[in-house]
Amino acid sequence: MSSADFTYDHVGATREPGFCPPGFHPLRVRTRLGEGQAVFRQGSEAVLTWELHRALGVGFDPSADRAAPGVDVTVTLAGVVRAPCRVVWTVEEHRRAGWAYGTLPGHPECGEESFVVDRTGDGTVWLTVSAFSRPARWYSRAAGPAARGLQHAYARRCGTVLRRLATEGLKEF
Repeated sequence: MSSADFTYDHVGATREPGFCPPGFHPLRVRTRLGEGQAVFRQGSEAVLTWELHRALGVGFDPSADRAAPGVDVTVTLAGVVRAPCRVVWTVEEHRRAGWAYGTLPGHPECGEESFVVDRTGDGTVWLTVSAFSRPARWYSRAAGPAARGLQHAYARRCGTVLRRLATEGLKEF
């Protein structure tokens, strides 16, 4: 995969916790999903198979059924704003699963965003949405801090929706 297609340097940098390139705005929202292996498994599958993003109510058109490096994704907001992206990395480990995508030409923002489900040593399952971004189009620049507020609201909504998806059909003990 060529980094020349992306609209930013530091492709794949969301793998590094806390990294934010100069001139970009950081985002990190962590949401508790529940506890146990079943919650982790359902949450991970919902993230890796796009179920989370489809359940958010945005237009979401991936070029494959599952997240993998090189898969193109177009997110559509309000049926008008098209945001082309490409998956830059994925992870599927015993206690960690997720992926990140980076922006392509035509996206209103410039940067990268990751969605990672992890299960800590005490069994708690979390979704962490991390990103670094800056405006790339006139309208995202004009929106200023409101655009960053929308990104934070979107990340919090990801957590709320994934909590529901990860716990659906599970019995509480």
